[in-house]
This record gives sequence, structure tokens and C-alpha cells, in this order.
Amino acid sequence: METPKFQRCHEDFVCDHCGWQVRGNGYTDHCPHCLWSLHVDNSPGDRANPCRGPLEPVQVEFGQPTKVYYTCRTCGAQRKVRAADNDSFDAMLDIAKNATAMFFSR
Repeated sequence: METPKFQRCHEDFVCDHCGWQVRGNGYTDHCPHCLWSLHVDNSPGDRANPCRGPLEPVQVEFGQPTKVYYTCRTCGAQRKVRAADNDSFDAMLDIAKNATAMFFSR
């Protein structure tokens, strides 16, 4: 089985969720302000997924490295990525609080 290869893709973009102007560095796959993303990759950086739905950050796992977990609002796919150094810590805390509240409200 072949391992998917990362394709570096340097792109600046405006976040569809919060409107933040994001300066990409070739590894940027989500907005560092709100942490939302788009379901555009099959393998990191390939931009080959036809879904194009919004990826909602639903959980944060703090550690080394910190990970952000996503669910696509269009197709339901789930994925996780490493948090970037410039990601908003406040946004990560909000996501973690919301995930905890949802867990305990069941």
C-alpha cells in the first residue's frame, strides 16, 4: 500500500467561516483565527476532494503535538490535523469547552 505524499500548496485565502484574511505558508490547511477548514484534500495538499464542504472543528486534543479534530458538515467525513503554531489558543479553548459541554449534555 502506497503512503499518501504531502503536496505543499502555498495559498492565501479568505476564511469562508469568519472572513479572516489567511496568509498561507504551504502547509496551511485551516483558518488560524477560527480553526474552520474546507474539505478539499484526499491526501494533504492535493486539493482533489470534490466535496468542498465546510470542516467544523469539533474537538481539540492538547499535547505534543496538539491536534484539531474536524467533521465535514456536507458529507460527514472526519479527520484530524496538527495545530499550527499561529492557531488561536482562545479558539482552541472554545472548541474544547463546547465539545465537553456537548459530551455532558447527552
